[in-house]
Amino acid sequence: MKFRIFTGFAVALSALLTSCYPYRDNRASDQATQAPQQTAAQQQVKTQKDQAIKNQEDAIKKTAEATTAANNQTPAQTPPQQPATNPPAEPKKVDYDFAQKVPGKEGFVFSPYNSKVVDVRDIPSGTLVQDPTYPASEKKYFRVP
Repeated sequence: MKFRIFTGFAVALSALLTSCYPYRDNRASDQATQAPQQTAAQQQVKTQKDQAIKNQEDAIKKTAEATTAANNQTPAQTPPQQPATNPPAEPKKVDYDFAQKVPGKEGFVFSPYNSKVVDVRDIPSGTLVQDPTYPASEKKYFRVP
């Protein structure tokens, strides 16, 4: 039994190794697929393109160096910076309605949106509260009186 497993393993391993090795049946066909050598005109065009790219890179480096040098120089007197003429607009504060107290019941109020009674015991006066009679997606708020 062990011999069969070992033999099967050896055959599978050798098949795997031989399948990974590239097989070349004709070297002449490989030479035909290679790119033909460039002509002198094509080489000249390529060198001109390479030279143009190099010139552009040099120009970019020179402008970067000039900008860096100009930024490193500090003028004798820098003008004071003036504040922006238009300050950023502050977001509008939304004024929420105050609920009405339920007469005779301490800690209960009427909702300003649907006049239903809401329990606000142990909530300080002026606190913003979400109306529990509406779903959270509608987000109705009021202030405790």
